[in-house]
Amino acid sequence: MYPGFHALAHPERPAVIIAETGEMVTYRELDDRSIRLANLWHDRGLRRGDRVAILLENHPRYFEVVWAALRSGLYYTPINTHLTRDEIGYILDDCEARCLVTSEPFLDRVEGLATEISLLIGADADGFDRYEDLLAAASSHPRDDQPEGSGMFYSSGTTGRPKGILFPLPDREVSDPNPMVMPDSPLGLHGDAVYLSPAPLYHTSPVVTGTIVHRYGGTVVVMKTWDAQRCLLAIETYKCDTAQFVPTMFVRLLKLPAVVRERYDLSSLRQVSHAAAPCPVKIKQRMMQWWGPIIWEFYAGSENVGSTSIGPTEWLEHPGSVGRGRFCQVHICGDDGVDLPTGEIGDIWFDTPTAKMEYHHNPEATAAAMNDRGWYTMGDVGRLDEDGYLYLLDRRSFMIISGGVNVYPQEAENVLIMHDAVADVAVIGVPDDDLGEVAKAIVEVADGVTADAALAAGLLDFCAQQLAPYKCPRSVDFTDTLPRQDTGKLYKRLLRDRYWGDRESRIV
Repeated sequence: MYPGFHALAHPERPAVIIAETGEMVTYRELDDRSIRLANLWHDRGLRRGDRVAILLENHPRYFEVVWAALRSGLYYTPINTHLTRDEIGYILDDCEARCLVTSEPFLDRVEGLATEISLLIGADADGFDRYEDLLAAASSHPRDDQPEGSGMFYSSGTTGRPKGILFPLPDREVSDPNPMVMPDSPLGLHGDAVYLSPAPLYHTSPVVTGTIVHRYGGTVVVMKTWDAQRCLLAIETYKCDTAQFVPTMFVRLLKLPAVVRERYDLSSLRQVSHAAAPCPVKIKQRMMQWWGPIIWEFYAGSENVGSTSIGPTEWLEHPGSVGRGRFCQVHICGDDGVDLPTGEIGDIWFDTPTAKMEYHHNPEATAAAMNDRGWYTMGDVGRLDEDGYLYLLDRRSFMIISGGVNVYPQEAENVLIMHDAVADVAVIGVPDDDLGEVAKAIVEVADGVTADAALAAGLLDFCAQQLAPYKCPRSVDFTDTLPRQDTGKLYKRLLRDRYWGDRESRIV
């Protein structure tokens, strides 16, 4: 199903609600406006396989642009709103965007960046067509042929230039049955679902999940920006029954004062999922105690080359696991590519027969993500238990090799984030003349906490009480803000650059 179906059955049902303002887009409006934009693009010569780019805040118009592409056989590329002008220009060039849809807050970063069609929402500027005017003039009649499009997403670029992830377009019409719409949705979705989307829509999971909600006929409640207390208010106000988070959001929610957490009625929640980064065991245990056993976890990537999932009951039996393979077989391999025995740590590979991904304009990266057996990797390290459940250790590129010993920073990060004085933390390898590199914790302190030598010593002792000495940081530095994505991913490359300078670093 797609919005056109629900526009006929429930035209005034909300398809999108902006949480902070209550602004609503009905299914009738979503269908009509996406038809008009699709017709505009067709009239301007865009055809199946062409690309359009979206540089928007979490905006009421976001999903109509996405659905216009999905009903036109086009690839849509969401662009991270935090990128610089040069980074935006790189993605526009690399994805070969024929159209850019943007809004006034980003004008200073996109003026002069050439695309064949440049549409500006809510303002006037030289070099841009006014989005609303062109839509009003476009036909409101859907085309007879509406081939289904797809997203063309870019990797986060946490360790270098982002890579465009390209999939073959589906061989079906947008009105045809879609495999993402299942009788028993793994996300808990249904026709009356009210789904809270607290993350930026330029990330893969929020925008794709939002379109899945629309295929079911549910409502997507979009937060303009993340705020822990406003999240609780949105759940209460709109009676959200499903939602998707990242672990850093759980941390922020748990660090709210108890009197604030208890103020809101969250009884409408039926199923919550989280993904994008590993969740510390103690954080998830506390969330389960608060919200009940309703939290599911998914491990996957924008590359869609393999995934795992785990429900709350399973997780309580296998704490710390990200689950078992979904439609794939998970392998743990050594440096020689050979499967390791159960319990041993190695690179995670997915045997996914249906995977058909390539990195756009980057055959070297595509080749590096595959082995000679056709398995794919996303660059993560982990282990399997005797029941086939996967446990993540860290990204291989974040691993610290200290005196020949492998140190996985995530273990220390998971301990330190539980300290009351810590708002956020990253552990990285820094140069050491004796051991090559040693672990250092970089800490963002909680409000009202003094960052001093006494706190640093206390944090090191806190970690040493729970982890083996070789896993613990040797030192602590403090920072105002860590360079973290809204999905919870850290730009560790930026942190490492502060310490490595011209010296050789393993992260590229």
